[in-house]
Amino acid sequence: MRPLRYRVQPGSWDAAGATVMNGGVNFCVFSRYAERMQLLLFENSESQDPYEVIQLDPRSNRTFFFWHVFVENLSEGTFYNWRADGRSDTRLTGSRLDPEKALLDPWATTISDRLWDRQAACRPGDNVETAIRGQVVGDTYDWEDDKPLFVPLNDAVIYEMHVGGFTRHPSSGVTHPGTFEGIIEKIPYLQDLGITHVELMPVMAFDVQDVPPQTAKLGLENYWGYSTHSFFAPHPGFAVTAIHARDEFRDMIKAFHKAGIGVILDVVFNHTAEGGSDGPVISFKAFGNEIFYHLDFEDRRKYRDYTGCGNTMNCNHPMVTRFLVDALLYWVRHMHVDGFRFDLASALARGEDGHPQYHAPVLWSIELSPSLSRAHIIAEAWDAAGLYQVGDFPGYRWSEWNGRYRDVIRGFVRGDPGLIPEVATRISGSSDMYESRGRLPMNSINFVTCHDGFTLHDLVSYNQKHNEANGEGNRDGHDDNLSWNCGCEGPTDDPEIQRLRRRQARNFISILMLSQGVPMLLSGDEVLRSKLGNNNTYCQNNELSWSDWALVEKNRDMLDFVRAMIALRRRHPAITRDRFLTGKPERGQKLPDITWHGIGLERPEWDDPTNRALAFTLAGKVEDEPPMHVMFNMDVESQEFAVPPPAPGLSWCLAVDTALDQDAVVAPAEQRPMPPGRVRVGSHSLVVLEARPA
Repeated sequence: MRPLRYRVQPGSWDAAGATVMNGGVNFCVFSRYAERMQLLLFENSESQDPYEVIQLDPRSNRTFFFWHVFVENLSEGTFYNWRADGRSDTRLTGSRLDPEKALLDPWATTISDRLWDRQAACRPGDNVETAIRGQVVGDTYDWEDDKPLFVPLNDAVIYEMHVGGFTRHPSSGVTHPGTFEGIIEKIPYLQDLGITHVELMPVMAFDVQDVPPQTAKLGLENYWGYSTHSFFAPHPGFAVTAIHARDEFRDMIKAFHKAGIGVILDVVFNHTAEGGSDGPVISFKAFGNEIFYHLDFEDRRKYRDYTGCGNTMNCNHPMVTRFLVDALLYWVRHMHVDGFRFDLASALARGEDGHPQYHAPVLWSIELSPSLSRAHIIAEAWDAAGLYQVGDFPGYRWSEWNGRYRDVIRGFVRGDPGLIPEVATRISGSSDMYESRGRLPMNSINFVTCHDGFTLHDLVSYNQKHNEANGEGNRDGHDDNLSWNCGCEGPTDDPEIQRLRRRQARNFISILMLSQGVPMLLSGDEVLRSKLGNNNTYCQNNELSWSDWALVEKNRDMLDFVRAMIALRRRHPAITRDRFLTGKPERGQKLPDITWHGIGLERPEWDDPTNRALAFTLAGKVEDEPPMHVMFNMDVESQEFAVPPPAPGLSWCLAVDTALDQDAVVAPAEQRPMPPGRVRVGSHSLVVLEARPA
């Protein structure tokens, strides 16, 4: 055996990952059943073989179930993997140790997937030449006094976007399309739009090769990124220089914060890229399969799958809880992010036996962590195995993607009758879901579109999904989209259908911005981006998914409308209340905070199963804030609404009329008094009046 290039010491077990220290680097991983461990060192990201293999001695390099070694004078930039060997009686213990597999450090903060071959990691045998590798990196980044922002969610307007897709299209005109740096060049656009937060689809390093075989044959890849393998590392595919991904991500965060925009990360803690029993061995399967995943009780070779992705993280095992909370702390403390949205978060509520736990340790550890107290936490409050917790997600601080809001508002705008009582409840913050448990309007994240489903353009242009390009026979994606094509499936030259579609799009945006709770927009909806009816573009890293910046000019009227509606919302604190409406006057106010109407004043037709009309008067919340009067008519015929008399000295002025093809929003300086009496509201449209001094 040749002598080692480096001197080694036992190292420390209380610093997981690769930690640069004075005089060298400490390496540490966790594995319960490993009996032998090797550390592999590589010259660069494309080295076929390690230049150094360090054999760890369990007598000096193992403490409890942690394996550790300190390598003296090791250079930053070195790439590394692990190998682990030991018990592998998988049926009984769940252990999947494989001494031939090169393993990625679960705590790696910078990774390289340039040589990655998913199939080689699925097959038996050595995959050292094609494994994902970690890299040793120190941390001397200059944050220039940047800190995470804290904009209360009740004041927020969230914009969901994909880092790569936002600037990948040639029309973006950025220097480095599809990267963190490309995003920086588009921040002025987002500032001008008026949003307060971006919600980034997964940026933790993920496996682009994780797609079904028939999809891979079409040359497609995992575009959305819901296939995480490294929870501490930014995705290298979003960096100009992969080894600098961490600092390029930080540059983007710093630029957002300078612009006053917060950053929320979409995190995938419910499953990993390793899939089920036929999936690859990347890290967790070898280091701690029996700990990190839900396994079948009787045959631990099998995975219990509550996510539809082959495996489910065993989030409420103490070790896994600690790992996941540490990952969140890392992204807040070292990456300065402002919050998290948790994909299929109900999977995190399942105990080690798979049953739902209201007091799930991982969820309460996140909720009660002092270090995460100023980070927004948002749950997609369901999983793929039928656990639906919208309105009842464990905890109090957790906000939720309000799927019920989405469904009711979609049905209402397309003209479904008999929804008026629930529409009123949804636009006033969904108090039926949250108030009795001491929660607040900010617990409801309101949305009508998101990455998973139709875009706003497609919601008003298609009755059915059209996912044939995904290679799954159009079987993937949701079947019931509550959409309406306005009379023709897909593209049309009919001007009346085109006008109706744009009016419907304006209706959706208006209702979203007039609702209590937290509005979330899907990137591209402000310019009517289409995905040609594909409601599941998870594998489409191409122009079908990318933002087409030519739409900014083509659909300038829609962009101006969305910008104006966000501005209207932000100048009315009455829409962004931090407490639920009561129907009574607030202190110092004469009007009730809200008064409900139908076509007639104070006569909402709650019990009419054919009704498609609703109106309300919203009092100002702060001094000098004018009242608003809002009228919804989703009927096929126009209707005349009675309008309450304005307060003395005030006149009602038209602020919004979605039936207008041009100037559907009137800026405050251009508003003019309307004659008293009744207002005609066009079919499938809404009108907003603001009170102004007469």
